[in-house]
Amino acid sequence: MLTDAEAPLLECRGIDVCVESRTLVRGLDLQVRAGSMLAVLGPNGSGKSLSLHTFAGLRSPKAGQLLISGRPLTDWPRRALARELALLPQNVEDPFSASVIETVLLGRHPHIARWQWESARDLAIASDALVAVGLAGYEERDVLTLSGGERRRAALAAVLAQTPRIFLLDEPTNQLDPNHQLEALQLLRERADGGAAVIVTLHDPNLAARFADAALLLGKDGDWQCGHVADILTAQHLSTLYDTRFEAAQISGRRVFFQA
Repeated sequence: MLTDAEAPLLECRGIDVCVESRTLVRGLDLQVRAGSMLAVLGPNGSGKSLSLHTFAGLRSPKAGQLLISGRPLTDWPRRALARELALLPQNVEDPFSASVIETVLLGRHPHIARWQWESARDLAIASDALVAVGLAGYEERDVLTLSGGERRRAALAAVLAQTPRIFLLDEPTNQLDPNHQLEALQLLRERADGGAAVIVTLHDPNLAARFADAALLLGKDGDWQCGHVADILTAQHLSTLYDTRFEAAQISGRRVFFQA
């Protein structure tokens, strides 16, 4: 019997992810352990975002069981779950004016007792997160004045400030230029190397191959396959997944995929 310390941080046992009458992911068996980074790839509408929302407990699976740190998801109080797990949605909207530091401090709320203000430690964690995403000096800027890419980085900073053990990130490179894409994924790789479990949806198989340990490919009609990136991310598998021809080449010692 695995102890909580030995159990995967996130485990799916026969999970079905459905929308209305359609099954997007069928019978998903998955283990994501501390120290690992899993990239989720698939065509539009294959269930990548809905799978992350299911992992986060925002929607219930049609079938199967999901465990967080060895405990059924349904046994977790929401506040405790928010300290264990953080979700970066595909789109983050800011309907109201607020400073950047106030926006990032939202990630600290699961750690703050009711009726208490943020502490100096909370502020330091949020400030460090802004430094990590390259937004030092933006603390007093109105979040509504940020560009799309800057807002995406601020949203990532809020997730970093939450200090979870499980990171769920839906297209974290969305709206980022190539340099900031690499920086964001390197940050997440460092979190995994530090003992977190990181699950990230991506569209670029080259970024997945570069930063992730494992890949989950979500295909058509609920089918999926998962394994080490060297085994799963192949030109043949990608060609089937996206219904377009991919080829692979070795460039500067790294395997690179391109559409033929």
